[in-house]
Amino acid sequence: MSRGYAEVGDLSKASPVAVITGASSGFGAATAVALGRLGFQIVVGARRLERLKRVAGEDGVAMALDVTDLASINAFVRQVSKKFGRIDVLINNAGGAFGLGPVESAVDEDWIGMWKVNVLGLMWMTRACLPLLRKSKHGHIVNVGSVAGFETYKGGAGYTAAKHAVRAISRTLRLELNGEPLRVTEIDPGMAETEFSIVRFKGDRKAAKAVYDGVKPLSAEDVAECIVFAVTRPPHVDIDEIVVRPVAQATTFMVARKPKAT
Repeated sequence: MSRGYAEVGDLSKASPVAVITGASSGFGAATAVALGRLGFQIVVGARRLERLKRVAGEDGVAMALDVTDLASINAFVRQVSKKFGRIDVLINNAGGAFGLGPVESAVDEDWIGMWKVNVLGLMWMTRACLPLLRKSKHGHIVNVGSVAGFETYKGGAGYTAAKHAVRAISRTLRLELNGEPLRVTEIDPGMAETEFSIVRFKGDRKAAKAVYDGVKPLSAEDVAECIVFAVTRPPHVDIDEIVVRPVAQATTFMVARKPKAT
């Protein structure tokens, strides 16, 4: 059993329930696997159900979830409530970037999509899960943000604006929940090699791969370890924020790249 729940009343007799959004790949999938190995009861949600089932394995619960669809969120949370009656850890991991164009040629659909998945989806999911988090002895909300939540870069206004909003929501939640046994953590990764860039470049794998040229980026497992660390602290300890980058990355736009071999 994880250290953070070792002394938590009833939870010492029942494994803590962790709900993870956007868990069919990347950070979400790696976190689900890591927490499952520690004895957490894993509930994973995403749109790609077949991939999600592979992540959940035999012991986890996989359910279709689209965080941009309020009806999907409500149906998902109802099933969690029916099966477990509580949530101990909510990991708002679903997110993404669409496009990399300047503000003057911004594509409305891309911006709206980024705000729906990164901001409104996080709010809707948190709002729906709070009653179940309050039924836990020590509930914990983990929002997966980004270094783009406090830095900017050319072409990234839509995504950085959305992740700045995630940062504001995390900090506001901490104020609003103060006095309750509910923790709020924000995990802010830098350059990490997942499907993020493939989605951003709309399936252009060559463009996505070029993002990591000459750099050893973070892996999904690197970020999952940070999430696991935060949620397994003793219940009186809140890890407010973790910023994690590859050593070669100083900022979103300053990256030391090794030259290509000739």
